[in-house]
Amino acid sequence: MSEAGFARTSAPLSARNGTVSEPRPRAFEALRLPGFPVFVTTFMLTMMADNIEHVMSYWVVFQKFRSPALAGFAVISHWLPYLLFSVPVGALNDRLDSRRLIQLGAVLFMAVSLGWGFLFLTDSLEVWHAMLLLVTHGCAGVFWITSSQVLLYDIVGPASLPSAVRLNATARYLGVLVGPGVGSLVMRTIGPTYGILLNASFYLPLIVWLVRAPYGRAARAGLAGSSSVTERPRRAVTGLEDIIETAREVRHMPLVLAMVVLAGAASFFVGNSYQAQMPGFAADLGHADPGAAYTVLLAADAAGALLAGVLLETRRSGAPTRGRAALVLAILWAVSLGAFGLTRTYPLAVVLLFAAGFFELSFSSTAQTIVQIHAPNASRGRVLGLFNMASAGLRTFSGVTVGLVGSFATVHTSLALSAAAFAIVAGVLFLRAT
Repeated sequence: MSEAGFARTSAPLSARNGTVSEPRPRAFEALRLPGFPVFVTTFMLTMMADNIEHVMSYWVVFQKFRSPALAGFAVISHWLPYLLFSVPVGALNDRLDSRRLIQLGAVLFMAVSLGWGFLFLTDSLEVWHAMLLLVTHGCAGVFWITSSQVLLYDIVGPASLPSAVRLNATARYLGVLVGPGVGSLVMRTIGPTYGILLNASFYLPLIVWLVRAPYGRAARAGLAGSSSVTERPRRAVTGLEDIIETAREVRHMPLVLAMVVLAGAASFFVGNSYQAQMPGFAADLGHADPGAAYTVLLAADAAGALLAGVLLETRRSGAPTRGRAALVLAILWAVSLGAFGLTRTYPLAVVLLFAAGFFELSFSSTAQTIVQIHAPNASRGRVLGLFNMASAGLRTFSGVTVGLVGSFATVHTSLALSAAAFAIVAGVLFLRAT
């Protein structure tokens, strides 16, 4: 990656195009655009429903089978579809209506919730049922997430994209934060069987809104007439060949390549595996109530991310969308997580996790924004699919880097080593950018 090439692509979009500098961004700018408030609300509701299902299904599966192997399969089946299918689904978005692909993902989510509910109700759940539903749930996520990112660009456009990506990331954290609480409350109130059947209805707003939402290439083609249909690329969807060709295309986009490598390294070395180890961290930190300590640690990580979303939206100068900014924020995330893994002081651990949540949302939303802005229109779906393959699919292996290594040493040491490995990758990318 040449210094000049990275510096040139790291420059603001308006400067590269030689246009007049854009007006100073307004706080929560994307929320002022028609369509985005509904988009982000249905996105958060779907993310909440996703996490509600995890709470209920994992609980029942644990109670019925008490199988560590099945619990491990649940993690792999959630992330492996992103690794295998993100680019092919992105390719489908380059050919088909993104709205319908999102609806397909939501329908699969509903089918899985209804499937769990039926098996719970009839007390007929077997291991192979659970495995099938877990795999289907993972595939539903690929259709939903990848296609939503493609549609998001069309709803807000490049000028408001940074605000939209940050707000959408904040909504994702809200869904992740609220979902388990709502799931636990519903499960305690009406039980997991009727609770997971009720959960299926939370996907309906997204499905109904997309029926006639006037966004996406297909919607524009319908409004403009058949003459605009020619802008849709007709390149065939070829699976593995799509991944190889997209990777070759991205090699000639230094900034996009750097963000894909950054996201992939974060997922491979760290991912969200440290959250699964959080009960162990809470117990080792010596707090009087490990249960309360566990809750506070999880809340600190989420609270930091939510604060980042709010502060970055309310900055008068707007949040940075340069490659170097994403790399610096990523290094700060690694430092915060590494220090958290090594500390034995509970109050300091809470502060460090808060900082980690802040920097994670900041660097991940910046990286995604950069990829969205620089992805060619003709292959936007494939490029975003490659980014998702790296940022989500490689989480399949993060349990090895943190969890498995932790079984030989300690989870504290393994998290610190994983964070250090990621910091080295981010540091190398930063040095190549300067």
